[in-house]
Amino acid sequence: QVQLVESGGGLVRPGGSLTLSCAVSGNFDSVYAMGWYRQAPGKQREFVARQNEGATPIYQGSFSGRFTMSRDYAKNTAYLQMDNLNPDDTAVYYCNAIARPDFVLHWGQGTQVTVSS
Repeated sequence: QVQLVESGGGLVRPGGSLTLSCAVSGNFDSVYAMGWYRQAPGKQREFVARQNEGATPIYQGSFSGRFTMSRDYAKNTAYLQMDNLNPDDTAVYYCNAIARPDFVLHWGQGTQVTVSS
């Protein structure tokens, strides 16, 4: 079993910043890829960023420059630093991971981010 736990969500004012974390635990050899998605109320889940092992992150275009993804391979943890947040960034943020040896996509439970004054 592979488990993902997101943390770091909360309430932030417009223009503020938050850093989300996603820790992978359980029975696996290593984590190949990790990604971030978000789902705003009434909208479909959308891709935010992804980082394969040893590679630089890729972003959906609208997030590049405001959001920064990174990974700590020793801790099997991914981070999403979000800057200059606005109310449209309000959503539940989910992380996912593909771990060896099963190469199955696993999801976390999500963390709520609310941007409001």
